[in-house]
Amino acid sequence: MATKTTQPPWTAPQRPGTNIPKLEIYNSLTRTKTMFIPQDPKGRSVSWYACGPTVYDDAHLGHARNYVSTDIIRRIMRDYFKYDLHFVMNITDVDDKVNQESKHISCKILTRLQIIKRGRQQHLLAEFIQKHSEHVLNTEAISTTETAYQTYARKNLGTDAGEPRLPENLQPEDFKSQAEKAYASILEGGTITGQGAPGDKEAKIKMHLNTMSSASDALQRARKDLGSISSEEFYTSTQDVLLPYLDSLYGSSINADDHSIFTKLTQKYEGRFMEDVRALNCLDPDEITRVTEYGPQIVSFVERIVQNGFAYVTPKGVYFDINAFEAAGNSYARLEPWNRNDKDLQADGEGSLTTKDTQKRSDADFALWKTSRPGEPSWPSPWGRGRPGWHIECSAMASDKLGKQIDIHSGGIDLAFPHHDNELAQSEAYWLEVQEDQAHANSHNHSHQWVNYFLHMGHLSIQGSKMSKSLKNFTTIREALERGDWTPRGLRIVFLLGGWKEGVEITDDLVKAGSAWEDKINNFFIKVKDIEAEPTAKSKIAGKQTTEESQLLEALQDLKDEVDRKLCDSFNTPGVMAALSDLVSEYNKAKTSEISPKAILQVASWVTLMVNTLGLNGDGTSKLGWSGIDIPDIAKPYIYPLSRLRDEARQLATKKTMRAQDLHELSQSLEIYNNGVPAPNGNLENKSAPYSTILASFRHSLESLDDSPTLSKDVLRACDNVRDTSLWDLGIYLEDQDTGGLPAIVRPLDKELVAARADKVERERQKQVAKEEREKEAMKRAEKGKLSHLEMFRTAEFSVWDEEGLPVKDAEGNDVVKSRSKKLRKDWERQKKLHETWMASR
Repeated sequence: MATKTTQPPWTAPQRPGTNIPKLEIYNSLTRTKTMFIPQDPKGRSVSWYACGPTVYDDAHLGHARNYVSTDIIRRIMRDYFKYDLHFVMNITDVDDKVNQESKHISCKILTRLQIIKRGRQQHLLAEFIQKHSEHVLNTEAISTTETAYQTYARKNLGTDAGEPRLPENLQPEDFKSQAEKAYASILEGGTITGQGAPGDKEAKIKMHLNTMSSASDALQRARKDLGSISSEEFYTSTQDVLLPYLDSLYGSSINADDHSIFTKLTQKYEGRFMEDVRALNCLDPDEITRVTEYGPQIVSFVERIVQNGFAYVTPKGVYFDINAFEAAGNSYARLEPWNRNDKDLQADGEGSLTTKDTQKRSDADFALWKTSRPGEPSWPSPWGRGRPGWHIECSAMASDKLGKQIDIHSGGIDLAFPHHDNELAQSEAYWLEVQEDQAHANSHNHSHQWVNYFLHMGHLSIQGSKMSKSLKNFTTIREALERGDWTPRGLRIVFLLGGWKEGVEITDDLVKAGSAWEDKINNFFIKVKDIEAEPTAKSKIAGKQTTEESQLLEALQDLKDEVDRKLCDSFNTPGVMAALSDLVSEYNKAKTSEISPKAILQVASWVTLMVNTLGLNGDGTSKLGWSGIDIPDIAKPYIYPLSRLRDEARQLATKKTMRAQDLHELSQSLEIYNNGVPAPNGNLENKSAPYSTILASFRHSLESLDDSPTLSKDVLRACDNVRDTSLWDLGIYLEDQDTGGLPAIVRPLDKELVAARADKVERERQKQVAKEEREKEAMKRAEKGKLSHLEMFRTAEFSVWDEEGLPVKDAEGNDVVKSRSKKLRKDWERQKKLHETWMASR
């Protein structure tokens, strides 16, 4: 048996009689890579339970790290290794395993507040608003809010907080000056002590200051003039001081048997969570389980653990008996035994609504069932009305859906202890077979292993700080996508480059590496997509395979093998990403004019297969490439012929013998084809009109040219205009390849092209500004040059001059001193040059 600081032995599943992939997975139960062997005798079906979200707020990028990485592994298992997965995810929609902190929506510092309190508080706020007239503020509502404001200030920034910073009975009008005085160092980015770097404590103070600031502004406006602020704006600005205050007054009086009070909140955020992860191209679970739908099953699950002798009942609830569990020969804390005595982690696992007087036999024992207090949701049980402990929900739901043994269990690394360790203990306690015969009375069969492979996704951090709801490095998924900070593909690429179990730190270098990888693959797909559209137009070879082609296909096979090795090596996605990049490098180095379209498309098809497998291609329906590289289908019958016509016109323009008649014949010979797209008609014709108009206009511009010395320049100008203006305005770009006479690549505009043009325009603007400045300066000098050096000093300041116009005596008739005379001579010589230049320019 393992010691209390080492992991217990792990039993490998029995190998099926069929061949299975040589896949090794880093297993948290062993802290090593172990051969993956499914329970299924046929070696194909795999059961998988994933810890899902606690839905009390919008998901952030730290959540994205977990669910996108899980989705990557799931897709690899399904699409590459061809396993038949049964993927179950839970939704925690009743929970108090979170810290008692507040949330300030307006400043977007989202901190953890339990579902129970959050749902109850939102319910009380809605009642308060309705009671005080939903659409019109009144003095009673303002008075209550002022009291809530004072209470919040006292608790979080005053005497109750242990640090008397703000004065008692602080008025909203005085908040700004008092806050700046008390917290100047924090507001300027420092620490409360003036030493070290700001951290969690400073972030919380800033959060409270922002909450107070928002409420102060709203209260000041309302007290001056009730009509100056709408009720909606008032309550939005003050809700974070009102919520805890109303809860302290009325929280225990609500009808907690009405679960809709709590599920109204969780249903909203469950829906938003699913929208967010779908936006990140994560597959939906095969099944979703919710705690609120499993009350009776959880009660039965706890009953059996009590019957097996591994739990005991107290007036405060039912608790798991760790000592009894281990005394019977079982192992507790299989995943992280070194953390089993960590008091902070134990307290975090029990939840913020747990009472201190629990009558537990041991501090490490954890709740399976909690007696509900007034204002908390409850279900009937043999021990009175109560609610599930945090850990028991997953054990009951996973066992119900997947049975007594699960192939894979996954979740974030922060859940390993105590959540997953407690899950394992209580589930094994439930499934242990109690020996009922006389010879083995009160003994157990200890051969049970509830989970065979535990996968933990690494943390996400930004520039060294862990992604956390209590720190300011927090961004929700939908904020990041809406603002354009990230794209679903870009974020997934970063996670793929970082690996699934290691912590990922988002640094500037990693972001640049992700962008470079995406650009490289994107440009490759654009090139091959163009070849797919017109294979005969792009090919210059025929017959047997060339050396260039053989080398490319050999590289393809080598990198296929490399990718297989990397995926079998515990889903080594950084290695896979490097291999895909290497293959594209091989293509980019090759003389593609000596490679058949068939071979190029063979390479592109495999790269497409892999990006689909990794979830980088939206819905994965593209036959070649990924989304965002193709022009609209309706444009293709016009744009591809236009591009071919333009290529040939540019070639003609290089010939000294070109005639206007040649251009006319070239345009008339153009074959308009549909490239597999139905010919436009009816409604489609209207949608295709912009593209057909551009083609017709370009043909007309070529056919209308006459023979002249500037004919070649006129042709190139028309070609540039259709590329840089007409097609650009429709979101299409023709990328000319000036080496080897290769045809232009037809591609949609992307942000890099737009940014490059914007940079070019800015550079040209700056050049023009500089030119204008030079011209202005020249004009100034020219204006100055109009004055003759012979006349420049003939002013009232002097009375006598020599023959060159230089002053000899000042206005009083005194001689000009020698030092001044030297200076005047220098000025005279400069003006002489300017005047001579001006005279010469006339």
